[in-house]
Amino acid sequence: MPFTPALREQRFVLDHVARLAELAATDRFAGATPDIVDAVLEGIGQFAAGEWAPLARAGDTEGARWTPDGVKMPAGYAEAYRAYVEGGWGTIGAPEAFGGQGLPFVLASAVLETLGSANTGFALAPTLTVGAIEALLHHGTPEQQAAYLPHLATGAWTGTMNLTEPQAGSDVGALRATATPRGDGTWSIKGTKIFISFGDHDMADNIVHLVLARTPEAPEGTRGISLFLVPKYRLDADGKPGEFNDVRVVSIEHKMGLHASPTCVLSFGDHDGCIGELIGLEMGGMRAMFTMMNNARLNVGLQGVQIAEAATQKAVDYARERIQGARAGSPDKTPVAIVEHPDVRRMLMRMKAQTQAARALVYLAASQVDRAGMGDEAARDRLEILTPLAKAHATDIGNEVASLGVQVHGGMGYIEETGAAQFFRDARIFPIYEGTNGIQAADLVGRKLGLSNGAAFATLIADMRRDAESPDLRNLIDACDEVGRRLATADADDRLAASYPFLNMLSVAVCGWLMECQGRAADGGDDFCRMKRAVADFYGEQIVPEALGLQAAATASAAALYAIPADLFAA
Repeated sequence: MPFTPALREQRFVLDHVARLAELAATDRFAGATPDIVDAVLEGIGQFAAGEWAPLARAGDTEGARWTPDGVKMPAGYAEAYRAYVEGGWGTIGAPEAFGGQGLPFVLASAVLETLGSANTGFALAPTLTVGAIEALLHHGTPEQQAAYLPHLATGAWTGTMNLTEPQAGSDVGALRATATPRGDGTWSIKGTKIFISFGDHDMADNIVHLVLARTPEAPEGTRGISLFLVPKYRLDADGKPGEFNDVRVVSIEHKMGLHASPTCVLSFGDHDGCIGELIGLEMGGMRAMFTMMNNARLNVGLQGVQIAEAATQKAVDYARERIQGARAGSPDKTPVAIVEHPDVRRMLMRMKAQTQAARALVYLAASQVDRAGMGDEAARDRLEILTPLAKAHATDIGNEVASLGVQVHGGMGYIEETGAAQFFRDARIFPIYEGTNGIQAADLVGRKLGLSNGAAFATLIADMRRDAESPDLRNLIDACDEVGRRLATADADDRLAASYPFLNMLSVAVCGWLMECQGRAADGGDDFCRMKRAVADFYGEQIVPEALGLQAAATASAAALYAIPADLFAA
């Protein structure tokens, strides 16, 4: 069956988790009326199902191609992207001052979810552009904003993030790209960047690269990094793309998945003709980078939701159609659809529960972006502590659900033609890029537990305790509180050794809280509400108790990890 947008589910989460009506009651987001929200969700659903979803298979099997003239996208992609731009779908959350609609970020996230569920690799193009917009909004000069933001807001130009180099992955401070003053306020950029998603393509008139580089005599490490705006084509006197800016795509990676998203090796300044502009302060690159990264991390968490939704839909369709064997224990020996078998039901219920939990977590975090943007400091703290959870847990869920989707298909799931394997391959990068999930866990225990002198974590625990009804959920919340307090004073090794199991415990507690609240809100008698209550119950009864089992790992000493020297791992 074709892709079906999750409209009712999205609207339910926007109403009951993101509390969209509260945002719409403010002057800033007064345009987010119920009619507008419904029109946006329905419109993007129709567009994604009709324009982007049909291209997903070709995107995987044909993929983007490197040529001496640049990267060429599969047939139909340039036209579908142009339709996205002309439809105004990139403008949903962009500021009105630069041609956007100024609607809430959480609504723009729902739009991006639908696009990504229809075609995950393709949706990386607008995903990355959002990060470029955020960096320019917060750190660009008025002239840079005027020249670039109107085109980025519509999607007519796309944006990229250029951080990684061959020797500088998670250790960003090891980068070697350079920026040398040209004497006219601009900079000469030289260096190589790798793993640049949509670093080149043939769908837009220009590509705006945001590049981390080191200026002359800058100190070593992250303190010496600056951020530069480097377009593929320099702007002429009329602000239109003009001369080529000496940014060359050397190659594209041959990847496990996301074949519709060209992952490029870019070389800047091979012929000493690459010109960039400083964004923000010299040696203020890390601050500007984290503006991009924090936004990007939520959107990567959203990719976990995208892939989980798509994989669940395909598995449910297959399980309802595939006839195989009689139901065990039934006197009727007529073969039934596999959805009637208990273990298949277990997998499908888990897929739906985990997908809905991840969506609630990411939408909650996205709604805090909107509230923090209006000066709500409590929302800013809540966003800080939710961001590593949303990025790490939602992407782990994307992988789990995609794997279960293959399992539901049985042997056919291992055959590429069914499409289930594509979700599994596409999802595997999500826990790795934009800061590995291990880095997210380290951020949680290293920075976020102590945020506002511990008040950010304590307030989250208090809010969950206030609403929780299930004994298992209350026990998990108490365990998270106990472990969090312990880690706040633990030494570095013990804290980092415990970080991943603790992140998972806290993520499941937050998801359990949100799912329980949704179950109570779904008080109608229609099919959706019946499904919602059943899935919320499943999450609380089966997934929440599992997380309590992580407490042993979250309280264990790092000594067990260092009980043998490194050489013995090869024994």
